[in-house]
Amino acid sequence: MSRSRSEAGATTADPLRPSDHADAEAEASGDISQPALGVVGWLRWGWRQLTSMRTALVLLLLLAIAAVPGSLVPQRSADPNGVTQYFADNPDLAPVLDNLSMFDVYSSPWFSAIYILLFVSLIGCVIPRTKHHWKALRAKPPRTPARLARLDAHRSETVEFESETDAAAAAASAMEAAQAQLKKSGYRVERYDSGAALSVSAERGYLRETGNLVFHAALVGVLLAVGLGGGFTYTGQTVIIEGRTFVNTMLDYTSFNPGRFVHEEELDPYALTLDRFDVTYQPLGAQGQGQAGDFVAHLTTQYAGEEAGTGEVRVNHPLDMGGDRIYLMGNGYAPTLTVRNADDEIVFSESVPFLPQDTNMTSLGVVKIPDGLPDQMALQGFFYPTQAPLHTGAFASAFPALVNPVVSLNVWVGDLGIDDGTPRSVYTLDPSDMTQLAGRGTDVEPIELAPGDTVDLPDGYGTITFENESPAGAQGYEQSVKRYVSLSIHRDAAATWVLVFAVLATAGLLAALFVPRRRMWVKVTPRGRTLGVEYAGLARGEDPTLAAAVEQFAQRHRDGLQSPTHPKVD
Repeated sequence: MSRSRSEAGATTADPLRPSDHADAEAEASGDISQPALGVVGWLRWGWRQLTSMRTALVLLLLLAIAAVPGSLVPQRSADPNGVTQYFADNPDLAPVLDNLSMFDVYSSPWFSAIYILLFVSLIGCVIPRTKHHWKALRAKPPRTPARLARLDAHRSETVEFESETDAAAAAASAMEAAQAQLKKSGYRVERYDSGAALSVSAERGYLRETGNLVFHAALVGVLLAVGLGGGFTYTGQTVIIEGRTFVNTMLDYTSFNPGRFVHEEELDPYALTLDRFDVTYQPLGAQGQGQAGDFVAHLTTQYAGEEAGTGEVRVNHPLDMGGDRIYLMGNGYAPTLTVRNADDEIVFSESVPFLPQDTNMTSLGVVKIPDGLPDQMALQGFFYPTQAPLHTGAFASAFPALVNPVVSLNVWVGDLGIDDGTPRSVYTLDPSDMTQLAGRGTDVEPIELAPGDTVDLPDGYGTITFENESPAGAQGYEQSVKRYVSLSIHRDAAATWVLVFAVLATAGLLAALFVPRRRMWVKVTPRGRTLGVEYAGLARGEDPTLAAAVEQFAQRHRDGLQSPTHPKVD
């Protein structure tokens, strides 16, 4: 009987299927039509792809990669001044990066998209697996296989007795002993007797899957803690000069970056007073001269309605105040300058922070005097804790401590650019609408002052004095200039929760990696005056210790059978 070519081809392709199967004609023509998925089908397919563990791992990797730009370029939320400086240093590249949200990485649309997709993917992975795991925990161990000898981890023993009665009683006793030993080892057990054969099925290692679920649920917790906790987090910076007090209100912050849920009028009421700032330097002539050994800011702390206390802030040792962590970010000198007009009236008298420019504390500062003189005035220049000339004729500081303190100032008059309400930094000067009266580029030398000196301002504007802060009778310049500290005040509402979830994730991961998932069976079959005992184990996944575990259990169980009524074990 002959067959058609198409039938022969179908038979050749799949010999186990009959030649007249339903798809034979379609296979012969090469045109197999599949049912259309439709909108619901495609949505279901997309959801399954999104909630697969592979997708979650890919999204986790993408999130880590997406966070890299946040460490390469300054972020507005943490370093707004750095962003401004980046624009000044890279005028062509900075706008491009800004359009890509590189200065706001963690709130950018693309980072948020990855974050949300990862969040949904993890939840979609965890919930179905949790339901399945819960059902598995409540289910009984599987029935004992009919042929335990087919399993790789298998042991069998034969025990001889003097009579059949002893063997039957020993079978029941052996099964009870096996149950007890398995329960003691942490197995869930279930008896499955079939006729004369007695057997117990046991399983353990569900903690492995529990740990896996805890790990992924903890990752969801971390995402929630970071996402929601960030809304209650804020970071602020302030500068405190010795003898001055900072109050935790918006007016005393130089910069403040709140989360979306932070109410600026509800900040914890407390105050910090900088009593003194201590720093030690390697002395002149010593190896590594000028290197700082220790920084410590001594503060007087006070909560609203409570007595004052004391506190210290060191590098990497923050101070806790009302749930805020206060970090020491920088320090410098704040020489006290007093300006008098031509009528000898004080128009300015402040301790002015000068920003360090090098390790020897050569510092740059600006003094702005908007009122009290015929024109608005600005004094810009350097403070040298230990003034020393360079080979170029310019000056620099040769040592960071106060050995020969001198302040050198250029003088400008004109429009400070503050009358129109435009905010201006107190640490920088825009002299575009001002005229320089003294300093480089003019015929008048810069003003140079040592502590206690008073010098006339050019063009009869008045005088300027560098106040000496040293107590009467003090020797040297150790206390002639005030110090200041730059503090960062940070509140992280999510830190505790992130730590808790991180610990849970670590514990879950360890359980998922090191807890073995295995099943164990013991079957006892009386055969006249002998007793056949079989031990077998089966692992889910790789378990190199399974054979040893079966052997150890078999040894313990055999030891229990060796009694005066069960004298012989083969």
